[in-house]
Amino acid sequence: MSPHLEIRLQIPGKPEKRFRPAPGIYTIGAGEDNAIAVNADGVAWRHAVLGITPNEAWIEALPAGITTLDGKRVDGRLVLQPGQTLSIGPLTLTVEGTPSPNYPLPPSSPSVPPSPPEPAATQPSPAPVATQLPDPSPLERAGRDIRKQLHAELLARLDLKRLSARQIGERDLRERARTTIQQIVHDVRHRLPAGLDPDRLARELYDEAVGLGPLEDLLADPEVTEIMVNGSDSVYVERNGKLFLTGKTFLNDDSVLAIIERIVSPIGRRIDESQPFVDARLPDGSRVNAIIPPLSLSGPCLTIRKFSKTPYTIDDLIRFGTLAPPMADFLRACVHFRKNIVVSGGTGSGKTTFLNVLSSFLPADERIITIEDAAELRLMQRHVIRLEARPPNIEGRGAVTIRDLVRNALRMRPDRIVVGECRGGEALDMLQAMNTGHDGSLTTVHANSPRDVISRLETMVLMAGMDLPLRAIIEQIASAIHLIVHTARYADGTRKVSSITEICGLEGDQMTMQDLFLFEQTGISENGRVEGRFRPTGAVPSFADLSAVKGVSLDRRIFDPQSWTS
Repeated sequence: MSPHLEIRLQIPGKPEKRFRPAPGIYTIGAGEDNAIAVNADGVAWRHAVLGITPNEAWIEALPAGITTLDGKRVDGRLVLQPGQTLSIGPLTLTVEGTPSPNYPLPPSSPSVPPSPPEPAATQPSPAPVATQLPDPSPLERAGRDIRKQLHAELLARLDLKRLSARQIGERDLRERARTTIQQIVHDVRHRLPAGLDPDRLARELYDEAVGLGPLEDLLADPEVTEIMVNGSDSVYVERNGKLFLTGKTFLNDDSVLAIIERIVSPIGRRIDESQPFVDARLPDGSRVNAIIPPLSLSGPCLTIRKFSKTPYTIDDLIRFGTLAPPMADFLRACVHFRKNIVVSGGTGSGKTTFLNVLSSFLPADERIITIEDAAELRLMQRHVIRLEARPPNIEGRGAVTIRDLVRNALRMRPDRIVVGECRGGEALDMLQAMNTGHDGSLTTVHANSPRDVISRLETMVLMAGMDLPLRAIIEQIASAIHLIVHTARYADGTRKVSSITEICGLEGDQMTMQDLFLFEQTGISENGRVEGRFRPTGAVPSFADLSAVKGVSLDRRIFDPQSWTS
């Protein structure tokens, strides 16, 4: 190996460049102010950051564009190894040799003040929790100011609030906005700074006026699973379980408020100073939470948990490493056996996604009723009735709770009841339904372990306001719940089924439970990925013999640890 680190840049049709960089931070992107400027299709204004330390070189991909290393997409920060090829649009970057003392950038690349050298890393580290973007360039700041001016002119010309109040229709409103924006941009085209794309400016104005503004691109990105707006100038996303700061910004806090209103109004929700937080959903089922001042001191905050455009299947979860195929076969059989199943886990552990997959096992010839606070489940069966709770109106009246809907569902001749989440007194009605002929029901509960599910259910039953003795509550739970599927989110952002547990019954005042399957973590790999294996405990569920009666194939060997390969 060479005693010095050398960077080799190649763009098709241009001469190859080689240089030895000094320790520091070098931005890569289409903007002229980048240390390595690549003005080409597929390259974002700020695309990636190259870091050089005395001991290593690393690349940090920014969410605005796609960066690949040896053909694999880069998310977050990765240490570059000699001989690896980095691709950004038509640019290929290859590292050769090892780091060296000060060498300047080539004259053709604008210089960037180097950051202080970073401490040596003993091993490659996983993607950072939050990626800090460079300060906006003068052109970006100018573009933001121009957007504000043109947005104000658009509001004056179009008067969106007046048009919305007249309820002119969504298609007509969007067409008027598009036509007006094109005219405004055409009028100022000759005054725009060099490098500011008029078509991109028009698209951003349109998204701000009638769409979800800077969030439109993030909602369209299939790799983004969650979007977090912390005020007008801070937007984070989650990719592969890790958080990244994007370069997206809103014009001001009023723009964020307008987008929140645009989300919650169509589904009959409201947000104002008297009701400064709200749960809602997008048309595709993505979950939305918003909170505004005076409760939020950071300005209006918006959190969107995206759902895949096509619902995940059990095969997808197996491919993701969420559970093992024998566990999937067992759960499918349990649904056909009409076992009552609770999916538990912490926030963001994938409970609702897993509940949706379990619901896909429900027979197509049964009447299914889903009950949710904000409708998220998407069942593919034909005979599905979807019920959604309703908050109180501006006068504090008209609320319809999950508990009201559970009680009403019992009068709708359901074969199966699926409750999106039990978080209050509806747990009592759900347990009673499970104990009175509505077996095969599914729900989720926030809990830290399968044992914690029992304590949580006891507390929720007491929230119903019924003066029941604790013994009666425990008996209700023991006879109603058959299985607890516990999901967990691990340090690398992956979600897995950490255990499948059977409720066996009561021994005195104690609930007896047995784990059937477990995820056993064995360590963490060099790139920060959780390593481990799924395994059966050897325990056989009490209803294993039902396969002969129900006509569902269930191979008892899946409970034998010897039959699983390590």
